[in-house]
Amino acid sequence: MQIIYINREPVELYKILKFENLVAGGGEAKLVIAEGYVLVNGELETQKRKKIYHGDVIEFDGETFQVEREAGVVATAKSASSTQSKTTSKSENNKPTKVKRPAIRF
Repeated sequence: MQIIYINREPVELYKILKFENLVAGGGEAKLVIAEGYVLVNGELETQKRKKIYHGDVIEFDGETFQVEREAGVVATAKSASSTQSKTTSKSENNKPTKVKRPAIRF
């Protein structure tokens, strides 16, 4: 198992494949992900922009890669959101409420 060090979290999956020179470029990275050649944490992943965090395991082309943070990197969205409650009222997040409209029939 090889280790991939990241200096910020999260990192998009296709960028890891590209910057680690596992593929020729970003277009090829997106293609191999979309076609199902990449596993993340043991599961088939087809989201090109899947967010990758410290501790994730990527499998590609018969090789396994462990994602680790570089020393001094502060954890961001994933760890912070896991400790906070995800329930907020509509007035708290200042988003307009959706108006339910009737379905369009042809």
